[in-house]
Amino acid sequence: MALRRRLFSDRVRAETVRRGETLLRRFGSQFLLDALAWLIAVLIAAMLAYDFNLGHMPFRTLLAIAAATMLAQLVIGAALSLYRGQFTYGSFDEVRALLFSVCLVAAAVGIPVIVLGTTLHVARSTVVGALPFAFVLMGGARYLKRLYFEARSRPDDNAEPALIFGAGHVGRSLVQRMLTDRRSPYLPVGLIDNDPQAAKRQVRGVRVLGRLGDVPAAAEVSGATVLIVAIARVNASLLREVHDIARQAGLKVKVLPTLEEILAGDVGPADVRDISIEDLIGRQPVDTDVESIASYLMGRRVLVTGAGGSIGSELCRQIVRFGPAELIMLDRDETNLQTAQLAIDGHGLLNTKDVVLADIRDRGALLEIFRARRPEVVFHAAALKHLPMLEQYPDEAWKTNVLGTLNVLHAAREVGVKTFVNISTDKAANPTSVLGHSKRLAEKLTAGAAEETSERYLSVRFGNVIGSRGSMLPTFQRLIEAGGPLTVTHPAVTRYFMTIPEACQLVVQAGGIGEPGEVLILDMGEPVSILDIAKRMIVYSGKEIEIRFTGLRPGEKLHEELVGAGETDVRPRHPKISHTRISPIGPDQVNHDAWMRWLRASGAGAAVIQSPNDKATR
Repeated sequence: MALRRRLFSDRVRAETVRRGETLLRRFGSQFLLDALAWLIAVLIAAMLAYDFNLGHMPFRTLLAIAAATMLAQLVIGAALSLYRGQFTYGSFDEVRALLFSVCLVAAAVGIPVIVLGTTLHVARSTVVGALPFAFVLMGGARYLKRLYFEARSRPDDNAEPALIFGAGHVGRSLVQRMLTDRRSPYLPVGLIDNDPQAAKRQVRGVRVLGRLGDVPAAAEVSGATVLIVAIARVNASLLREVHDIARQAGLKVKVLPTLEEILAGDVGPADVRDISIEDLIGRQPVDTDVESIASYLMGRRVLVTGAGGSIGSELCRQIVRFGPAELIMLDRDETNLQTAQLAIDGHGLLNTKDVVLADIRDRGALLEIFRARRPEVVFHAAALKHLPMLEQYPDEAWKTNVLGTLNVLHAAREVGVKTFVNISTDKAANPTSVLGHSKRLAEKLTAGAAEETSERYLSVRFGNVIGSRGSMLPTFQRLIEAGGPLTVTHPAVTRYFMTIPEACQLVVQAGGIGEPGEVLILDMGEPVSILDIAKRMIVYSGKEIEIRFTGLRPGEKLHEELVGAGETDVRPRHPKISHTRISPIGPDQVNHDAWMRWLRASGAGAAVIQSPNDKATR
């Protein structure tokens, strides 16, 4: 609260300087009104004390008492920052400070008057009786001043009339901000809320006009052209429903920025934006308690493999917030490293020790880097991930996803890494593809390293992330821009989706709560229809685009799974993170010939590694 008032005060000072004024000139009038309030209050209290017999009233003494209250108000009010622009006009904070100041003034002047009342020939109740009148007069003046400034700050006639979906705290705050911002592009004309208790609610004259299903009628009555979603924790399924209803009513849909965007200072709470396809499929509300468990990162040397990739670079951005002693970003692609360095350090010079150019396939180079830098925490995000490509070139999956992981694990064990987080995929659950089996082996190797070292070596498994390079949405967008056709494998195919920041938040959290050898599975919400996404993207584009079905590719599932057969879905530490275990394997149980034999025999691109604990390590 104190920080918020200080920031507001700084903004007021900056605005005052911009206007070419001084704080005395801008807020001195406020003190004069308060002084006048005390004068009037003292006179009213005296008239009540003397039964309105003006002939018995000691006016000189009363004026002296009024002058004393004015002086006390100046000193005490200044000490409480009432005349420094620290409070919003008429806010609860200002009213609280005002009441405190009035009580102190009444005590400072009233006690001597009570003690010396007979000597001064004045009614002892004068100052105490003046207190409520002074407070009402001062508060009333501030409220009128606030109404005046808010009327001047109301959006002009060019603002678009908007319905606000959500009459809770966020919606009410948004209405207040918009009605007091002359530059706001939107003017709230009605509220929409599904809560029956909100039916009679109104905010500054803006009433609740109905539930979500009443949007078309509310838009017709109010003349609204925009629907703004003002719900702090809105999920993708509700956004899809809102979007469909708004489209039927001919309304544009806007959403509020995320909390991360607000905290980063890029936007404010009233800066709404267009709804995007990412919102409709992946706006999953995630509760993370990262600060409480990120002590394993603070002051530690942290290394991220694949740091230039979509997941790796976002992990680096989140890890650096927790003050690691050193963040080592390792990747084999120098351009990706430069992009990551630009995002984190604000430059892409590539001449600092935080960026390391190396390939996880190179066991010797990795070992040399680990011995030189001695990381204590490792996030292993480097991998090949495109399923159809790896079906054609399974040896590349073997070299990177299996042997590359083995190399990183070997280097980590060599230097005593305490926490190792292997980034896996939902395709490792009941795998049917080269990608799935290679990542399944990586999970088993990580569990084997945990068994050998007794340290926190674990894997984190999740589905598709929105916005990663080569993922579905950018591909669909390019196909639409090219005029189509937009290709979908199967009309019934579904996938899990999560935004990159949300996935990485849970990965960081998982690194703090996972036990050695565990596989932690992120809750991805409900699977989303790919055909539905394709249709929505076409609607967004405004083009006539053909959808063509190509059939499932080798190794591809119709519906992905997060939890494999025989695996548990236990969530002891976090409601969106499941804990399970798989049978571990050691480096000596990894056999390339067995991998290739299985590929030739199955024709499905799946590999089998014989293990004493698992006849088919899949």
